[in-house]
Formats: sequence, structure tokens, C-alpha cells
Amino acid sequence: MLKGKRVLVTGGAGFIGSHLCEAIAVYKPRSLAVVDNMFLGKEINLKDAKRLYPGLKLYKNSVSDYARMKHIISVNDVDVIFNLAVIPLPASLVKPRMAFEENVNTVLALCELARQGYFKTLIHCSTSETYGTAQYVPMDEKHPYVPSTPYAASKVAADQLCLSYAKTYGIDLSILRPFNNYGPRQNEGLYAGIIPLVVKKVLQRKPVDIYGDGKQTRDYIFVKDTVRSFIEIYKTKSCRNRIINIASGTEITINNLVKLMLDIMQVKGIKVGHVSPRPADVRRHCASIGLAKELIGFKPTVCFEDGLKMTIKWYIETIRKERI
Repeated sequence: MLKGKRVLVTGGAGFIGSHLCEAIAVYKPRSLAVVDNMFLGKEINLKDAKRLYPGLKLYKNSVSDYARMKHIISVNDVDVIFNLAVIPLPASLVKPRMAFEENVNTVLALCELARQGYFKTLIHCSTSETYGTAQYVPMDEKHPYVPSTPYAASKVAADQLCLSYAKTYGIDLSILRPFNNYGPRQNEGLYAGIIPLVVKKVLQRKPVDIYGDGKQTRDYIFVKDTVRSFIEIYKTKSCRNRIINIASGTEITINNLVKLMLDIMQVKGIKVGHVSPRPADVRRHCASIGLAKELIGFKPTVCFEDGLKMTIKWYIETIRKERI
């Protein structure tokens, strides 16, 4: 259990990480710290986590900095690290070397510190992008790796590095592999995802552009379901040395996603067009979540349309506040 544990969340000022901090705070850990290089993270994202856990500490550092991480982990006497620190996919298309090196070196630093006994357990966040376009559906954990971007390649390398340390040195490790997360606080600025982008375009009464033909599919999972699975995987010893998909198990095309969003927002007259496909974009994603069901009894609790309504409402309220 997390109660009484000393917990560190890397990338904790980001989208999923900040929600995870809130979920962890409820368990009353002995200490809670965040390390984030603020590439996409925002201190405001931790507002609710700090309300729930006033003693939360934030370190604005790169997790790939081994010496700095050694100091932070030692000072906080950390028991468990949830690693969500990452340079995201869109950034890797612009700065491939930086993204690859940062993502791999982040995991290397943490694995080395775990090997040397500076903390006990590493729960590492992977990505469905490691699979590339579906070779078959539903995509289980045995699906081949076909990374199509520098980001995806860096995450494959990071995952395999984690497993190699678990097998060679016996570090206590689990890997959670989420598919497409959505929800409040998903990055809406540079490198934003399609959901916040569509909301912004609608509020600005501008046309919505879809990359490619829009027939590519994604398997969306609400962020609260994902963070719940992080905690359950940590609590469950049978999850060690394993990669576990976390997803909804259903797919939706980007065209249908945009249509659903426009229906929810009750807007008319917004033009929807298509632009050149994004480089190396995956064509189809639809996960098997059988292993997660078996090991932690996982099933999504938020249906996609309800989650989308909550997400859109949050973005509209946030954007309006920024304008005041």
C-alpha cells in the first residue's frame, strides 16, 4: 500500500503525472515529491495535489541528470518512483536526438539508482506507440514492436532497458503501457493533442484541420482510469517484471472523434478539413486489456462520451478564465 510510503513522481507536473499525484495523496503517503523538467509540465497542474498534500515538494530538474536525481532520492529517502517523465512524440519529430537521448537517459538514471539500492520500486510508464500500427487487433502485450517515430523508438529502448535491469539485477519493476489518454489538463499549448486543439479552434470559430484522411483510429482511456491502474499495479506483486496494457479496448476514428466533439459542443458552421498526414502516424490502435483484467481486475469506469464531456467542459472553463 502507499500509506506511509515515501513516493516520488517524475513528470508529476504534467498531464497524467499531476492526476497521479492527486490519487496518491489520498493514500496519505509519508512524503510526496515531484521531479519535472517543465518541458510540458506546469506548476498550476499541481494545485489540487498540493491542496490534498500540502507537504508536496517540486524539483524543477531533468530526471536524466543522474547526480541530481541521486541527491533528490537520497534527501527524500524514496521508497517508490512512478516514472512519467518524457519528451513527447510531437517534439521528437522536431528534435529527434534530444527526445531520444532524454527519454532513454531518464530511464537509465533511474534503473542505475534502483540497482544501487537508492529506492525500492520503479513503476515505469511506457506507451502504445511502441507497437506502431496494429498488425492485428486487439493488440496484446505480445504484439511486435514496430516503432515509427524517434519517440516510439526511445520508448521501446527505455522499456527494454527497464526489463534488462529487472532480469540482470533483480530491481523491483513494473511497466504500464497506456494507450491514448485524454482528460483535463492535457497539454493545450505547443505539441497539443487533437482534443484540446479542436476545442480551441471551435472557441475561436476557426476551421478544424485533421491530419490525413481521418480514418486512423485510436483507443482512448480517461486519465483517472489510467492513474488508478498505476496504483493497483504498484500494489500487486504479480505485476512485477511485466508490461501491462491500459486502455479501453475500443477504437474510434479521428473523423468520428471530431464529429462527436462538435456534437457535444453543439456548434454548427465549423468547417472540418484535411491536411497532409503527420509523419509516421500510426494507422490503427485498439488494445487488448485482458492481462490488466487478470492481474488487477482493471476495467474502464468512465465511458468515452462522458469523459469527453468532462474534458471539453474543463477546457472551455479554463480558456475563458485565461481571457478574463
